[in-house]
Amino acid sequence: MVRFAVICASNQNRSMEAHNVLLRNNFTVSSYGTGTMVRLPGPTADRPNIYNFGKPYDDVYRELKDRDEQLYSSNGLLAMLDRNRKIKHSPEKWQENTQEFDVIITCEERCFDAVCEDLITRGEFHNNPVHVINVDIKDNYEEAMVGGRMILNLAQSIDASKDLDQEIQPILDKFQQRYPSTPVLHSVSFF
Repeated sequence: MVRFAVICASNQNRSMEAHNVLLRNNFTVSSYGTGTMVRLPGPTADRPNIYNFGKPYDDVYRELKDRDEQLYSSNGLLAMLDRNRKIKHSPEKWQENTQEFDVIITCEERCFDAVCEDLITRGEFHNNPVHVINVDIKDNYEEAMVGGRMILNLAQSIDASKDLDQEIQPILDKFQQRYPSTPVLHSVSFF
């Protein structure tokens, strides 16, 4: 079985929607963020809510609900956090992860770069290949929903392959034809 990781900046919206969709479809999946802190929308664009990785989704949910239930319900933040807390305990930082994966799917180019750089920095202790794929997804609720379905489609194609190393490029070409407006990057690294 293919081991997947999905990654965005804060392990809140895009990676968690993909995590949710893959989990519901019986994939082995984990999710992470590559940012320095977890950033969530605040009362204004210049006043985000900032948390450390590891702060439980449930705690953030209750804190924001107590702070301004109307605001955080209307902007979808409470619904997102409610989904997240049903999937796992808290947002996790990619750079602190010790698991190995067969495929890592990032949701924006800067996350792709951070993952590739981190894998190089770690070194190739086990010589196990990992395909790092970026599927650009805008960081809003609607695009995360669409992105989760796109990532599911990609994961299904990857899971159906007999030899991923040989078939990855045709899989990505077919994916790009199906979603021509979604930029895709690919790199092979090692654990």
